[in-house]
Amino acid sequence: MKRFVIVSKDDEQSKQLKEKVNLRLIELSYENNEENPDLVVTIGGDGTFLRAIHQYIDQLDTIKFVGIHTGTLGFFSSYDGHECEAFIQDLIDSKLEYKKFPLLDICVKSKSGNEHYYALNEMRVENVIRTQLIRVSINNEFMETFRGTGLCISSQAGSTAYNRSLGGAILHEGLNLLQLTEITGIHHHAYRSLGSPLIVDGNTQITLESDDFCEAILCYDQLSVKLKKDSVINCMFSEKTVHCVGRPNTSYIKRLKSLF
Repeated sequence: MKRFVIVSKDDEQSKQLKEKVNLRLIELSYENNEENPDLVVTIGGDGTFLRAIHQYIDQLDTIKFVGIHTGTLGFFSSYDGHECEAFIQDLIDSKLEYKKFPLLDICVKSKSGNEHYYALNEMRVENVIRTQLIRVSINNEFMETFRGTGLCISSQAGSTAYNRSLGGAILHEGLNLLQLTEITGIHHHAYRSLGSPLIVDGNTQITLESDDFCEAILCYDQLSVKLKKDSVINCMFSEKTVHCVGRPNTSYIKRLKSLF
């Protein structure tokens, strides 16, 4: 890894730290290369980390990401803002621990064609204008008809993000599983759906269909697109993976405790 770029949050603390890390890497004969980096350093929080991944979504095979935390939440970050020199030393000593995370592959089919989107944390179908009806199939087998605001499909990495705020389960690091969680479901004598988070094997495909997805939005990580009326959404794990490096022997439980 000799070509780097720094993606930072736009606050004064992060910008100052960006300058410091930039100078230290150049001192180590690293080349600042925004177009073709093999190391992406993010400075900020998890939002900055996700932004960097989507910025380089077509180059993931050749890039490793490392996060330095200066934001409000840094679950993907191995180093706090004051630990810049610890990161540099681990880099020099080749002590950075390697991890990889699979991305969700979200295929949206409609009469006008197919579109693919990718997410590290989760994808959500939401409709805040009216009650959204969604037919849910697991591996092409119909499971239920959901009515409510929407549904969230998250990865293990995303189980601590939006999914957690919905009351979904937190999945321990290393579990290659998908989780389907309801967003404000309607439950009474006329309409009923599972009502609980559903955790499925990582080889599973989840399909979401509706007679009318007008006014519904597909959110994937921090990005979103409007759905067409006839959209059919297939979600499963992609072959794309995010390659991360960070502080060695970082405890998952310690990072989990930082959430509360």
